[in-house]
Amino acid sequence: MDDHRAQVEELLADYRRSREQLVSVQRDLAAVSGRASSPDGTVEATVGAGGRLVGLELSETAYRRHRPEQLAELIVRTVAAAAAGAAEETYQALSTVLPAATDPAALVAGTADLQPSEYEVSEYDTVDLGQQPVRRRVDDDEDNEQRESWLDTELINRRVR
Repeated sequence: MDDHRAQVEELLADYRRSREQLVSVQRDLAAVSGRASSPDGTVEATVGAGGRLVGLELSETAYRRHRPEQLAELIVRTVAAAAAGAAEETYQALSTVLPAATDPAALVAGTADLQPSEYEVSEYDTVDLGQQPVRRRVDDDEDNEQRESWLDTELINRRVR
């Protein structure tokens, strides 16, 4: 009986250690951030956990130095650089708890144990948003058009009444 009690106590101690480690990693992941500045210093972007944009600063000269489309492109590139920095922080936080052979980037992308042929689906398009490709259904645009036209019809009907 004492053998079983010792095994249970050991299992509970392992569970507590694992849980504490998980809490620590969760805190680290919640604190992830990335910051980047454009080469000319006119744009500064800050992203938080998950690559979410949390801050964007444009210098007073940004509007004079760049035409609107150039400034937009510069903002997108700067945000992507900040997101890449945040992603690297995420990978470092995860690597402390993952088995040595596990690629944290693949884990975050959801492809850690898959072959490319298993997650490349022909009915999806890949849209490159800077940091990492995002898959979307090819027919999403058609669905949106149908929803928009339906909504427009509903609005028109309400106004007519």
